[in-house]
Amino acid sequence: MFTIDNAEFIKSSASINDCPKAPFPEFAFIGRSNVGKSTLINMLVNRKKLAKTSSTPGKTQLINHFLINNSWFLTDLPGFGFAKVPKTEKAKWDKMIKQYLTQRKQLMSTFFLIDIRHEPQAIDIEFLYWMGENQLPFVVTYTKADKINKAKIKQNINNFEKKLAEFWEPLPPSFVSSAIKATGRDEILTYIDKCRKLFNPKAIQHQ
Repeated sequence: MFTIDNAEFIKSSASINDCPKAPFPEFAFIGRSNVGKSTLINMLVNRKKLAKTSSTPGKTQLINHFLINNSWFLTDLPGFGFAKVPKTEKAKWDKMIKQYLTQRKQLMSTFFLIDIRHEPQAIDIEFLYWMGENQLPFVVTYTKADKINKAKIKQNINNFEKKLAEFWEPLPPSFVSSAIKATGRDEILTYIDKCRKLFNPKAIQHQ
């Protein structure tokens, strides 16, 4: 099984131009504020405080890069939706995120996080539709699976996939996760490892 032996914070960036220049494959994590993104990242790398967690939505405001096993980057992107910040600040975050997702050449895939407890949210569907329009590879990752029973998990996933199926065929890959029980950890890391091996460093020579 693919394991993580080393994980370290590298830097926070306010724009794609400030992001690390090292020629490593990269995997981003994004989702609505309070979706459990930082907690999931900490579970994946088996470190309690690598990514900063907070009870206040909108804690992550920059592009945060973590170097994993000295060979690939994990990127923690700002959340969206519920953060109590001015519209001008949200617009700045939105521009920063979309520039990163469309222009970061070494980005292999984005893990789009969905809180499994809730019905499909318009803001999630709209963002995924935008990613589809821009032909950006992503994986749906359902979080907080420990909070509801298996029947409800299946029902909510079916509801979400029905919404995606309205404009998506075939459906994108997906994982069910729980940071508390480490559910989905092996599957997510195995997926990252497979994608990582397909990375071509020459693709980012002129970034």
